[in-house]
Amino acid sequence: MSPVICFVGAGSVVFTRELLFDILGMPELAGSSLRLYDIDAERLDTAELMAKAVASQMGAAPRISTHTDLASALDGVDFVINAVAVGGHKATSTDFDVPARFGLRQTIGDTLGVGGIFRALRTYPVLDQIASTMARVCPGAWLLNYTNPMSMNLSFLAAKHPSVNALGLCHSVYWTVNDMNDLLGLPLEGTDYEAAGVNHQAWLLKWEHQGTDVYPLLDARIAEDAELRRRVRVDMYRRIGRYPTETSEHSSEYLPWYLKSDEEIERLRIPVGDYLEISAGNLAEYQRTREELLAGAALVPPDATEYAPQVIHSMTTGTPRHIHATVANNGLLPQLQAGLGVEVPTLIDGTGAHPKAMGAALPHVGAALNRSFLNVVGLVTQAALDEDRRLIHQAMMVDPNAAASLTLPVIDELFEAMTHAHGDLLPAWVQG
Repeated sequence: MSPVICFVGAGSVVFTRELLFDILGMPELAGSSLRLYDIDAERLDTAELMAKAVASQMGAAPRISTHTDLASALDGVDFVINAVAVGGHKATSTDFDVPARFGLRQTIGDTLGVGGIFRALRTYPVLDQIASTMARVCPGAWLLNYTNPMSMNLSFLAAKHPSVNALGLCHSVYWTVNDMNDLLGLPLEGTDYEAAGVNHQAWLLKWEHQGTDVYPLLDARIAEDAELRRRVRVDMYRRIGRYPTETSEHSSEYLPWYLKSDEEIERLRIPVGDYLEISAGNLAEYQRTREELLAGAALVPPDATEYAPQVIHSMTTGTPRHIHATVANNGLLPQLQAGLGVEVPTLIDGTGAHPKAMGAALPHVGAALNRSFLNVVGLVTQAALDEDRRLIHQAMMVDPNAAASLTLPVIDELFEAMTHAHGDLLPAWVQG
């Protein structure tokens, strides 16, 4: 029987397009019921046009409906894909512009740091609404979350709504291996890999091609390529011993060493404020996509490998697959804080999701960095549970990049400036 799938934040049409091509390209899912939910009428209309166009191109016959009421959208569904971006591009600009006035540099600002903290605070009320509604109208469904900050969001869901099935999905591990294999001239086929840590700061623990360790090949390539050494994640790998599973742009702002220094920004070619341009580009791409849909133009299938369609297919058909997912740390990584969102290898099959307990597999210094990351995650999560704005302030104080770049009095001022700038996008208890 074909599943019922709800897209929450369906108006993120570029991302929705990627998922739809993958879902409707699987014969077992081509007849799925697709429910599209968004609070923006134009974007919801665009999402409907998108779904119908993809279905037509793929020769699929899904049942498509649109919804502005969350309860009706989720009633009886099997899977909920969350891709909301509360506040959109304007809020993202605030996450960068206000800290920049205080001397704090960020690159992506969606996972940790001041940007990640305030993105979480904007997102938690929506997650709370989704999870509460799921518990009432589709208690056995799976929430497949793509919205960042991933670890903060999954930590909140685990603490506030432990009965809701939730997975955090991000393709960073897959694309790290794919891209590094390309660099080394190795096909992805025949490659066996595992990573663990936290989303956007996991470590590639196992990386073999046809049974042979790939790391010596990487070492040789780094030794001969001076420009390759001018990247944050390569610099981290040479010091930590395992390759990090997210881009240098992401990696730089989770650590205290890089963004405070003009010299390091130059040496490692760090693009400060990079996500502002990406976010603006997403707006432009949305507009182009809407115009193409209205004109009846054919859509170009994306070059993407997303986990949600694989999860849905495996749980629906019983086909086993191994992915990497963010889940609550319940004995999975004993080197890291219990209960918070960690990323580990996960088996998906007809009975659900089965995260792998990794033992003490993390390199010691990698685990130490993950704990620093999760210190921030834990404080923000607890702040939301207790509705205690002091804990948000303290999360900013212990954030690696903010702590290395700003004095405590400046962090005090930045905290108040951020709450004022975001205003009603934040819960009342945060605004004070």
